Amino acid sequence: MNLKNHHAKSYNLHKLITTIIFSILLSGCLTTESTRPDKPELTAEQSAENARINQLMAQSFAAAEQELEDEFFAINPDDYAEESITDIWPRVRNGFNIADTTNNPRLIAELKWYARHQKYLDRVVERAEPFLHYVLNEAEKRNLPTELVLLPIVESAYQTFAYSHGRASGIWQFIPSTGKIYGLKQNWWYDGRRDVYASTQAALKYLEDLNREFKGNWLHALAAYNSGSGTVRRAIRKNKKRGKPTDFWNLKLPKETQAYVPKLLALKRLINKPSDYGITLNCIDDTPYFEAVDITAQLDLAMAADMAEIDLNRLYQLNPAFNHWATAPYGPHRLLIPVDNAETFKSNLAQIPKAERIKWKRHKIKEGQTLSHIADRYSVSVSSLKRLNNLGSKSRIRAGKHLVIPVSSRKLSDYNLTSYQRKKTLQNIRRKGNKITHIVQRGDTFWDLSRTYKVKSHSIARWNGMAIRDPLREGQKLVIWTKAPVSKTASHGRNTIQRISYRVRNGDSLYLIAQKFNVGIKDLKRWNSFTSKYLQPGQKIKLYVDVTRQTGNS
Repeated sequence: MNLKNHHAKSYNLHKLITTIIFSILLSGCLTTESTRPDKPELTAEQSAENARINQLMAQSFAAAEQELEDEFFAINPDDYAEESITDIWPRVRNGFNIADTTNNPRLIAELKWYARHQKYLDRVVERAEPFLHYVLNEAEKRNLPTELVLLPIVESAYQTFAYSHGRASGIWQFIPSTGKIYGLKQNWWYDGRRDVYASTQAALKYLEDLNREFKGNWLHALAAYNSGSGTVRRAIRKNKKRGKPTDFWNLKLPKETQAYVPKLLALKRLINKPSDYGITLNCIDDTPYFEAVDITAQLDLAMAADMAEIDLNRLYQLNPAFNHWATAPYGPHRLLIPVDNAETFKSNLAQIPKAERIKWKRHKIKEGQTLSHIADRYSVSVSSLKRLNNLGSKSRIRAGKHLVIPVSSRKLSDYNLTSYQRKKTLQNIRRKGNKITHIVQRGDTFWDLSRTYKVKSHSIARWNGMAIRDPLREGQKLVIWTKAPVSKTASHGRNTIQRISYRVRNGDSLYLIAQKFNVGIKDLKRWNSFTSKYLQPGQKIKLYVDVTRQTGNS
């Protein structure tokens, strides 16, 4: 029996009983009226009729009550198993197996922080919901302690697009080199570090290797996951030489690592007994959220979303490894699709030939065009253009010839979660100060830019979705927010300030250059560390100009 039907029937029985009771009360009114002194007494025939009605009502009430009682006790909990939700947290707790007996102040401090931040935990659990069942399954397959499924909370708060100052990416925060060691491809189309399916397997394999290296000491292995095994080994050797204990709590490790392991242990305690800390954990159903579907070839992600009958952004959230508008042409050919939509997706996919899963355009090469320009225009990689057009290692192309180019089925702005659109969104966030667009010149570094604009290097990187060690490319656009007056900005907050390099000509002076580019002499002096008050022909100077205020006769 369906639970809803049971509730409906119970409701109807309650309604019947209520009606009966009301009727009895009405009938009772008939009998009580006879006791009023101003009413004539009932005849024997009327009294007999009232008694008969009361008896029928009593019998009806008893029958209804018995039916309700029979219905209630006939409920079989197994009938409603399909509608019940099995919470995943007890299963997570059952697999806890990392020794945790200390009350080190670092651990207690982290525990108190989590206990004070219920809303943060709610957000984390919500982000973890699509992936926790899969991560837990993978950990159990390897017979690993289930504390490890909490590690992405410490690493990234289960944010699929997380990118750190140290160039670490994804929920497991792999740096490029370690990702490659563990088989995570990284190219223009795809970054396996953000592939939850592949990176989870890589991370658990890495943790297995570290645990083996540190002879089963999980705290050492976890510390090594954060700071590198070499860092932990050196700290252990130093303590041995000095006759000090070599357990995690006594090692001299980087500040971040000293907090890293306590954070995981604090989460373990909190999730093990949330009520002890005044915390509630939102239920996560212990069933698969997605299915990994083999798509066999490159596929436009907008087309894939239509086939699965889901929103394109939801598809990207489950498949954050794809940098652009399609899956990678040379694999992996896999998409994670919500379980409820997987069969629909597979059925629709089977009806479309591989050659039609990407749209194609025949482009006629114009004078002056390069492969790089064409690739940028169509949002494809140069290597893809070379392979598709059998160019080998050649980069030179001839005007008048044609290239076959894969193109997106929708306009590129519809793909909101591509790497380009995510960066654009980040750069458009309003911050304090004046917004400057800096065009990267050859030789620029974050440190140079921080001095020029009087802001922190890490801030510039963060505003542009980069890590401080990421290389800067000539011509790249950076958004910089500075309180220092660089020059007058255009009206209505338009983003029109650009850096240019100017070579001093014969007869130039600071006054003439300031007039020519509509900037202040004080600004020119501040932008350039002049060693002499005289300018020399051929000397290069930096300027930050408002392109809307230039006359074009420079």
